[in-house]
Amino acid sequence: MATLESDVFDIFMMLQTDYRLTSIYQNSGSAALNTYLESWLMLSIDDFDICTQSLAFTPTSGSVEGYFSEDLTQKHKNILAQLITKYWMQKEVQDILNMSNVIQDHDFKQYSQAQNLKAKMDYYNSKKEELSQLLQDYAYKNNSWSNWRSGIYWS
Repeated sequence: MATLESDVFDIFMMLQTDYRLTSIYQNSGSAALNTYLESWLMLSIDDFDICTQSLAFTPTSGSVEGYFSEDLTQKHKNILAQLITKYWMQKEVQDILNMSNVIQDHDFKQYSQAQNLKAKMDYYNSKKEELSQLLQDYAYKNNSWSNWRSGIYWS
């Protein structure tokens, strides 16, 4: 059986707390939330190009929820959810940057948005490093080392 996108989104929702995403779910339902998160999933699939399973994905169409052609392992769903978190955090940082153009510098400091931005940027950079290491570890564990001994470095 194929893996539904909501299986990955459920894991993602457990990894972060965002009242806006919760509000979308509560006010519009899971279909609206899935549609909102699907673009981040597409970006995450591109990032996870070293996956040992096929990540062929059919996007949401009408009333049919998006799904993967294969039944993904829990590990692969977890990695995709982590990658979605990176894109969610990237959006959070960009929202703060946009706010600085509207608020005067004095007000910006008064509301501690500068410190908030720094904390979010630090978290985003930390998340990118963590995911880079996660993908490298995954690649090393799934590499065919016998090919390397034979001098075949790319398959």
